[in-house]
Amino acid sequence: MSARNDHTEAAAAAASADAEEKDVKIPVEAADEATEAVETETAENEQPVEQEEVPAMTEEEMVEAAIRAGEEAANDDFKVKYEQVSAELAEVRAELDAAGEAKEAAETKAADAVDRATRLQADWENYRRRTAAERLAEQARATEKLVTALLPVVDDIERAIAHARSQELADDFKQFVDGVDAVHSKLMGVFEHEGVETIDPKGEPFNPLEHQAVGRVEDADQYDETVNDVYQKGYRMGDRILRSAMVTVTYGGAKRPAEEAEQAPEGEASEGTEE
Repeated sequence: MSARNDHTEAAAAAASADAEEKDVKIPVEAADEATEAVETETAENEQPVEQEEVPAMTEEEMVEAAIRAGEEAANDDFKVKYEQVSAELAEVRAELDAAGEAKEAAETKAADAVDRATRLQADWENYRRRTAAERLAEQARATEKLVTALLPVVDDIERAIAHARSQELADDFKQFVDGVDAVHSKLMGVFEHEGVETIDPKGEPFNPLEHQAVGRVEDADQYDETVNDVYQKGYRMGDRILRSAMVTVTYGGAKRPAEEAEQAPEGEASEGTEE
């Protein structure tokens, strides 16, 4: 029984091995048959194509084909060049716009600089004129102070000279008085050089802006409001009165004619202008 069973198992194993070999061989044979069928079909399809004859082109058709090919090539080349030129033109326009903006900015800066320079120049001119006027004013004030301080000295010199001239003097003392008078003249020359003028209004109409009335004198022979005596001379420097003249004024006389009264201030103004 055991021997029969072993024989049966051996037979089954051999049968299964045969079946496996058949299963492997079948697909390979099927694949070869499919390949042969495709090649056959391709060969059949190619044979008619090889047998078709291409019609020959005439010379005109060849020329037209060459012209079309040349035109197409020219068009393609033109398109390429046009695109390149368009790109370059766009770049140049962008650069031109940037240059225009830069130019406008530069012009604006230049205009601002010119405006600032003009204002600075005007400020400098104003400063120069102002400082020059201030220096002249300071110089004039300093001169006014000095002249004002020297006026009492001038008064004393004039009184001493006048008193000496009224006395009987020896020749040597007269020479001394003449020397003092010469010093006085030099001092008055310095005053004149600095623009100082003497106000000695004897016989002139009374002017309250330049004269200080210290008394009144009745005199019918002179016009009313006329300077009769000058006790102390006055001095002016430019348009400033350093010291008013101390005078006496007449009254009781005839009224001064209006024309003469108007001409007197005009004459003084014209003299100041000529100087």
